[in-house]
Amino acid sequence: MEPLRLAVLVSGRGSNLKAILEAVAGGALDVLVVGVFSDRAEPPAFEWARQYGVPVFSVIPSAAESRSAYGLRLAGEVQGVRPQVVALAGFMRVLSPVFLGAFPDRVINIHPALLPSFRGDDAQRQAIEAGVRFSGCTVHFVDEGTDTGPVILQSVAPVYQDDTADTLSDRILVKEHRTYPAALQLLAEGRLQVKGRRVLIDWDGRPDRLPRDSVREWQEIRDSNEASLNRPV
Repeated sequence: MEPLRLAVLVSGRGSNLKAILEAVAGGALDVLVVGVFSDRAEPPAFEWARQYGVPVFSVIPSAAESRSAYGLRLAGEVQGVRPQVVALAGFMRVLSPVFLGAFPDRVINIHPALLPSFRGDDAQRQAIEAGVRFSGCTVHFVDEGTDTGPVILQSVAPVYQDDTADTLSDRILVKEHRTYPAALQLLAEGRLQVKGRRVLIDWDGRPDRLPRDSVREWQEIRDSNEASLNRPV
């Protein structure tokens, strides 16, 4: 089978893009990243793309451009690399229905909280202020709501009493870098089926990939909280 053709949308440093590219290079993820797109001229994420030989494209919105008009223009640019799936990796712009309509049920995102809790911006701060003992990350399909699409995979991270939004973000990010490639691998293998609000995963007969397997790597860390064993949450 040909690898899944993946376009990635970024705005900032691109740590999840880096995790995806490293998983591909290590044989743990069967996708081909065909283009990295940004709403900024030269985000740090572009450097990761260039290191792995992936084309980069800046699609910068103009001051007079409506959200729908920008979504249409962005969709046209992304369609130019013929992706089968679009992954958001720190893309700091809400996608318009026009863009989502160009890629129906083919846009996914990762969010730094256990959805449906703490949607939107500053999810780590929201978790701390709510006093929860655990948070984490969620990979989900994107719909027209804000972080409301069907959940694919989640991983758990502890919230400590002395946490700040930055320290919690760093802890969750470790889980993100394993969870996103695993979700993409399951998608590439055709093992995801959306039924209503649920994503069903077909685990039957799934062999480990060699020498590395992003799904197995996620399974090993998704609920592990070894760092919290000797520290109160």
